[in-house]
Amino acid sequence: MWMAGRSPYAGGIVSDPDRLYRILPQPPFTPQIGALVEMMNYARSTTLQAVHDLSVNELDAVPPGFSNSIGMLLAHVAATDRLYQTASFEGVDPYETEAYAPFVGAMSFGKDGERVQGRTLEELLAQLAEVREETLRQFAARDDAWLQEVMTAWDDFRPNQHWAWFHVMEDEVSHRGQIRVIRNALRAARG
Repeated sequence: MWMAGRSPYAGGIVSDPDRLYRILPQPPFTPQIGALVEMMNYARSTTLQAVHDLSVNELDAVPPGFSNSIGMLLAHVAATDRLYQTASFEGVDPYETEAYAPFVGAMSFGKDGERVQGRTLEELLAQLAEVREETLRQFAARDDAWLQEVMTAWDDFRPNQHWAWFHVMEDEVSHRGQIRVIRNALRAARG
């Protein structure tokens, strides 16, 4: 197998590990939304693989030369998903809602609100799963034409829905790369 021994299937996103390497939209999603979901599932599975056995100390550590911890990056991934849920599905600026307040610290990497520290991997993964479950529930209620609709949550930023959810996925992939680099730095420091 192409990534023998390194399969992101460990994350448990799908029941068949080979499905991670095929973009095959499945019900209840329409074809384009389904393809987006497949890509988001793969991105999430690689994130889960990258953090699968980290301790609270490893999640909170910020190695020299880095600005964030792995725990902060995981919380930021959840905050990004939640931000676009509010903007996309509710059509409002998340920063103008009380429901988004718990995510502000993670979204801003601690510049606004609290930094993420002391949370277990299980807590962080539960938050990721809970937020994503709502995204998927909302996706299942929409069709492919919805992807082309322009978002109205912000006056000065008007992406369409497709770009917004592509961005959620690529933001996770970017931070997953940072997570891998930080993890390697932590392991190298331990010797």
